[in-house]
Amino acid sequence: MELTFAVPRWLVVVNVLLGTLTVSLNNSSLNPALPAFMEAFDIGPLLATWIVAAFMVSMGMTMPLTSFLSQRMGRKSLYLWGVALFVCGSLLGALANSIALVITARVVQGIASGLMIPLSLAIIFSVYAKGERGRVTGLWGAAVMLAPALGPLCGSLMLEWFSWRSLFLMNVPIGLLALVLGIGVLPASAPSERKPFDLAGYLLIATGIGLLMVAVGRLRHAEALADPFNLGLLLVAILCLVAFVRLELNRAAPLLNLRIFALRGYRLSVIIAVVQSVGMFECLVLLPLLVQMVMGYSAIWTGLSLLCTALFASLFGHLGGKWLDRHGPRGVVFWGLLLTGGATLGLGLLDAGTSIAVVFILMMVRGAGLGLSYLPITTAGLDALPEPMVTQGAAMNNISRRLVSSLAIVVASLWLELRLAGEAGGGAVSMASPGAIREVFMATGILILLALPCAWRFPLPVSDEPAEALPSALEHR
Repeated sequence: MELTFAVPRWLVVVNVLLGTLTVSLNNSSLNPALPAFMEAFDIGPLLATWIVAAFMVSMGMTMPLTSFLSQRMGRKSLYLWGVALFVCGSLLGALANSIALVITARVVQGIASGLMIPLSLAIIFSVYAKGERGRVTGLWGAAVMLAPALGPLCGSLMLEWFSWRSLFLMNVPIGLLALVLGIGVLPASAPSERKPFDLAGYLLIATGIGLLMVAVGRLRHAEALADPFNLGLLLVAILCLVAFVRLELNRAAPLLNLRIFALRGYRLSVIIAVVQSVGMFECLVLLPLLVQMVMGYSAIWTGLSLLCTALFASLFGHLGGKWLDRHGPRGVVFWGLLLTGGATLGLGLLDAGTSIAVVFILMMVRGAGLGLSYLPITTAGLDALPEPMVTQGAAMNNISRRLVSSLAIVVASLWLELRLAGEAGGGAVSMASPGAIREVFMATGILILLALPCAWRFPLPVSDEPAEALPSALEHR
């Protein structure tokens, strides 16, 4: 790994931030725009949801390719191609005159994002040594955590002042700046060993991820579970993913080397990251129901509550990165999980008479916990890997988080629908029935707290295994 180069290292971080922030802001800013697309193209809500779903599916199907392509092309070249592709997708979306072109543009953006996101941390890691990565990824994570909370606000303002086309156009100047800057500042990395492409492995995981995410999108109501088509999609997706795991464990040159999960530090980091990701996405579903349905406040208070979490996650993400470099991951991640789990349990104890100020405080505590645990544990987990496998580790971390979170949201949504319908006596959902919402909050909080032993068992120091022993531990047996 080369850590010395002519340009300041902070410019590399700025360049990576430009790319990843554009992706994060664009995706979240489109959520409030779905009614505008429905009106502009005279479409129903089912087709409109594909504006979001097409992005997520194409991104998930592209991520498994990132490691292979970076070995063939080099990280810098692949990342810049991803940025260029994202700009092209944004231009296509801005010029689209049909919903088919809008969805196509979102597919292109999703493919670009699937290339860029796993590479972002790998590029930062290539210019910072292990003892310095925590504070740098803390800054990166602070910005990335804030972007999804600001995206809906940006999208709403752009729709108020301009049209839906502006949501695509705003990516173009930032993307072009990232492209031009990246050509000059990103460290060059020569392509590594040319391994054969595992076509069968890719077809299995791409089909599995694609079908699973499509099935998840269709399971919006309890009745959907009785649809044989939906059950068939789920079954085929699971069979493809199981077959992929079996195939990769027996490949001499697998698409994704699943044996890196044998490294305790990486394995525990993914478990914690997945649990925290489930908590984040569950909260996005549950908080509006709590604030608006149970407590009777307007939607603006939901947005402010989520902003509290984002602000404190950003602040404590920076602090957590510094503490990671100084003290290692165990303590900082343990306290992060404790704060997040405790605050989530606290949200499950609220009722209709609770002040919104209590929600704000608990969401601030949740944000602090996320900042102390989410990015620090991801950084520590990738530090446990041999340098050539960082891109692959980042990709599998992202894939694991997205798949499990998607399934958790479906389970929570179906449970809420069944419980709320039951409390309403089989009729309309009761607007003042906090029981089901409380149960899901409590279950989520308990799940987060159950991850505490994983934080305490994280190997310290992360470099306690000899570097030369790591690759041999991952060889095909």
